[in-house]
Amino acid sequence: MAPLLLPMAAAFLLLLLPVILSATVVDDLRNLRPPPDFNSTITGNCLRNPSLRYCGNSRPLGGLDEIFKFTVVASHLCNESRNPNCVESFDKIDLRGRPKIAPLYLSFDFFWKYCPLSIQSIDFSNNSLRGEFPTGVLACAQVRALDFSHNELSGDFPVEMLASLVNLTVLNLSYNHFSECKLSESLVFRRFNSSNFVHSGLIPNKQSFAVKAMFLMIGLPLMVILLVGFMAMLCFRRRNLSLESRQPRHHFTTSMLKVATSGFSRENLEGKSDGVDIYRGILRDGTQARIEIYWSDISTESMRKFVEECEVLVQLRHKNLVRVFGWCNDREMRAIVMEWTDGESLEIWLTERAPQLKHRLTVLVGVMEGMCYLHELWPQVGYDLRTSSIILSRNLEPLISRFEFDSRNSISKNKHKFGVLLLEMITDIGKMEDIEAGEAGFIEYIRMNFPANLQNLLDERIMICSATIEQARQVIEIGLACIDHSANEQLKMDWIRLILLRIYRACHANGSPNRGRFSGDRDKRHKHGQ
Repeated sequence: MAPLLLPMAAAFLLLLLPVILSATVVDDLRNLRPPPDFNSTITGNCLRNPSLRYCGNSRPLGGLDEIFKFTVVASHLCNESRNPNCVESFDKIDLRGRPKIAPLYLSFDFFWKYCPLSIQSIDFSNNSLRGEFPTGVLACAQVRALDFSHNELSGDFPVEMLASLVNLTVLNLSYNHFSECKLSESLVFRRFNSSNFVHSGLIPNKQSFAVKAMFLMIGLPLMVILLVGFMAMLCFRRRNLSLESRQPRHHFTTSMLKVATSGFSRENLEGKSDGVDIYRGILRDGTQARIEIYWSDISTESMRKFVEECEVLVQLRHKNLVRVFGWCNDREMRAIVMEWTDGESLEIWLTERAPQLKHRLTVLVGVMEGMCYLHELWPQVGYDLRTSSIILSRNLEPLISRFEFDSRNSISKNKHKFGVLLLEMITDIGKMEDIEAGEAGFIEYIRMNFPANLQNLLDERIMICSATIEQARQVIEIGLACIDHSANEQLKMDWIRLILLRIYRACHANGSPNRGRFSGDRDKRHKHGQ
């Protein structure tokens, strides 16, 4: 039932009681219409009490339909708020904890426009209301208590309109998300209890203010320092990357080698000698590498030559040459980066494995093929043919691993090296350990005992038969011819290779399971890379 906001219309409103209470407010607003004499009733009430909100100077401010809707909403709202007497007047609007209907009543702007003067208390707390504060409620200027706590209201609170509520003594806006008010505006709230603005966002929190001040004084400068440091580090790293990107494809920097060797850790150190450290490393693409680092200082001219030599080495491509990936010529050091081979040296293989003649010939043919490749395409590249410098892969493929650029490098010198290697591969070096004068004494000893004491020269671990002795004799003959300076000049690399291949094939033709491995087009394969 609508409260008696219009005292003289009480009889009319009593007639509507059964209808209004039997329907929802939305249905009533849609279906009910004002009676024929409603206009005269409103006009009469305004004459008797001009202070009524729907009254103007000589006629109502709003249309009759709007005022009638106001009476319908007032009737429902009075009952929803559990007022004891909804006929004469009601003094409170209490919709706390009613989230389903609270937004509906707040949307009826026509009701708040004609808000009854009898209302002293408005409570919309705990309704999960969103958006900005509903300013229409503040049209009830006579209200003494206003509670919109425990909602999710946000934005600016209408402080100017609040100042017009002179009778307001209780205001609770706690637990909302309003924007913080200005200091001048905060003075308006001093006439209320500060506990009613807890976590509302309106009044600056002293503790929060202290934290913000501390952050501004300490945290902000620290963040600036860290940011500057990070930017400097980023610029330095980008500079390094830029420098690396401008380097030749095969050039490695010190930082790249540090990463590859875990900072040149002891775990990655594989060998050490005067001025040279050998590390096992893993490159960016996952390739295992042998990194030889030279710590000795050299002149600028020597460094230039070192780079030129490395630029040649990275172009070598042959299955019997260790692959060179690149080099490093930074200020701190210089290094050569090559492929890592898990095989053992030829020296260890001869000592510990006691290989048969056919296997030794297999290795010699592989070394010769690598030599012919360098002789034909890269004559300026020298190499070391000592048994300690030749590495054997798992399938007995020999790899020349030491290269040199020496002005004294010549074909005769390389043939001499190969001749010594031939003799070391066939003879029993263990019997000659007491020979003095090193290589020269070793060669002289062979010459003195060949061919008369041939069988005494051979490594006794080789399975000896008449064919084996003959093939070993031919190998020693080639070796001595390569060492003989008068004969050396006349020997051609292709001739040495051809004779060696014939001996190899003859040996494997004697029932070897490896027969034919180097047959066919082997004569041409040394010219091709891997």
